[in-house]
Amino acid sequence: MLRPLIFQLGVTFCLILIIHSNPAYSDDENRTVYDVLQDYDLPVGLLPEGVTGYELDHTTGRLSVTLSDTCSFSEGKYQLKYEATVKCYISNGKLSSLEGVSVKFSEVWVNIVEIVRRGNDIDFSIGIGKAAFPVEYFEESPQCGCGMNCSRRPSLRKLMANR
Repeated sequence: MLRPLIFQLGVTFCLILIIHSNPAYSDDENRTVYDVLQDYDLPVGLLPEGVTGYELDHTTGRLSVTLSDTCSFSEGKYQLKYEATVKCYISNGKLSSLEGVSVKFSEVWVNIVEIVRRGNDIDFSIGIGKAAFPVEYFEESPQCGCGMNCSRRPSLRKLMANR
């Protein structure tokens, strides 16, 4: 008689743990990863259009973003490339331990390892150096293949070319 009671208590305890844990998951409330970026005070344009899914572990901040394929484009003098899966840790105003995003620098592709919002600027770090850009450059997401040069926002294209 004591064994069934212990078993029931064990099952109940396990169910409580499962219900109240914060596993990695894709948000079921029709929220996009772009909404998540804004929740963390980051602009949506840090990711290109065409994200097909994401997983966010709210406990650790681990974020994994899935694109339908690799994505690359040029923006001014910069060439950017996103792998089909981009991973990082997200916190307020910051993407750290970034994997899957690179920039062509002096004819060599280097990984962008961190993105930090500092007031009205966004800093991109490649580990040995960084570059800062105004946050308004990232108000819209770029498109794979053409970036912001898809006959939208010609003023932004002009600004990026002058940096």
